[in-house]
Amino acid sequence: MIQQTPVMRICVSCRKTYDRKYLIKVTNDHKQGILLQKGMGRSAYICKSKNCYTDSKIIKKLQKALRTSLEPEFIDIFKKEITSYNDYSNKGI
Repeated sequence: MIQQTPVMRICVSCRKTYDRKYLIKVTNDHKQGILLQKGMGRSAYICKSKNCYTDSKIIKKLQKALRTSLEPEFIDIFKKEITSYNDYSNKGI
């Protein structure tokens, strides 16, 4: 069998490289707007460690990576979504 290499992406907060399945994907879809974990278009990734998704400058980093401004409604949804994630920083990602 052919073994696939993992798709690696960089976290916009800590700038470390991780496998894509361990990251939160935020996408600027040209038709549907800003989406979490789906969509096609310019994307930014955030690792699931508490230090990264609770970073005080994460919204500004996302806006720069996605090349757009984020609406307050999306920021509220994003903050509610990330509170459901556990701290994966000590699990050997």
